[in-house]
Amino acid sequence: MPKIHFIDVTNRDGVQTAKLGLSKLEKTLLNMYLNELGVFQSEFGFPTTKHETNYISANLELARLGVLAPIRLEGWIRAIVADVETAFKRLPDLKHLNLSISTSDQMINGKFEGRKDHFDIVSDMTAAVEAARQHGAESIGVNAEDASRTKLEYLIEFGRAAREAGADRLRYCDTLGYDDPFTIYDAIKALAQKVELPIEVHCHGDLGMAVANSVAGAKGAVDGGQDAYINTTVNGIGERAGNADLVATILALTKSKGLAGKYELGDNIDLSRAWKIAKFASYAFDVPIPINQPGVGDNAFAHESGIHADGVLKDPQNYELYGFRELGRGVPEIVETGREIGAGEYSGISGFSHVMGKMAVSFASKQEANEILELVRYATVESHKPLIEDQLLFIAKYPKIAKKLLTLTPLE
Repeated sequence: MPKIHFIDVTNRDGVQTAKLGLSKLEKTLLNMYLNELGVFQSEFGFPTTKHETNYISANLELARLGVLAPIRLEGWIRAIVADVETAFKRLPDLKHLNLSISTSDQMINGKFEGRKDHFDIVSDMTAAVEAARQHGAESIGVNAEDASRTKLEYLIEFGRAAREAGADRLRYCDTLGYDDPFTIYDAIKALAQKVELPIEVHCHGDLGMAVANSVAGAKGAVDGGQDAYINTTVNGIGERAGNADLVATILALTKSKGLAGKYELGDNIDLSRAWKIAKFASYAFDVPIPINQPGVGDNAFAHESGIHADGVLKDPQNYELYGFRELGRGVPEIVETGREIGAGEYSGISGFSHVMGKMAVSFASKQEANEILELVRYATVESHKPLIEDQLLFIAKYPKIAKKLLTLTPLE
């Protein structure tokens, strides 16, 4: 039976959300947490964007070291040869790519304004796929932007051309959240059957159905005989009303009445990491987790009314579909209310050594401690907030990679 995988796009779609962003160190830590969770692939950045070059290179180095493994790191570019050439010129070690181009009449007419037609779209896409293969790409996904407003016959033609050019997957993008669970199921099942490629499902929440549509689309792909790859973001952070939330989508697939035990996940998802990654994304983006967020919201396991409290005390399954410990919750959090020594952009060596000592980190020399402290200072400046323990430990363990992450070269 075909399987369902997760491709998280927080470090691409999430960071291009208006008014939000992540530092390069925060993006890197998020990739590490996604790897711990068991996500198949992270769409980790933009290979054609100059300020991403050092970050992408550093993360590829972490992959070679086995730190970011087995997760795949995949870059997003436009489906044009020029972007392929730029990507591999800057980052020749890239292995995985998604190539994106608009396919709907609205986008073709509204964005290209007569400069391209349906034939040109397919021609540009296939040329880009072939160029990526020539440069040594190991996997290629082709994205049909605005697929939900594209005629199905043309999507089939587009997908078949992608397959013949050497693509590994077709991404169906519900770019404006236009689909519903019924329309996306039918469309993706047809694509799976007629294009004969695994299907990626990329959904937005403009109508509040991103998770439902993602699950229905994945079901359509599997029922059509192909593997499904659901695109998610942590806490649903994405453009406009957001994307399908990673944790909620995992819960929907593994706990819901019609899907649990009937559709197989292709990767070993460790749901106990859910609380940790949700909290980190909230802190890094500076966006609170909604109180009613499935699994990780403050009220996800809160009970007050008499009937509910009585019922859950007698048997949690009376009013809880899954347990909080499954998501890594339940460990008390310690908040310092007395003296607190932190590490930041103006820290000195004494205070910094104290902070690191509490984490059982020592340095071979004062020079080494000063070098790590300087990196911590720069990382704090970039993130505009205190670093969490895992960030401090990362810098101490991988100072050369941290330096690369913190190095930005402005355009000349």
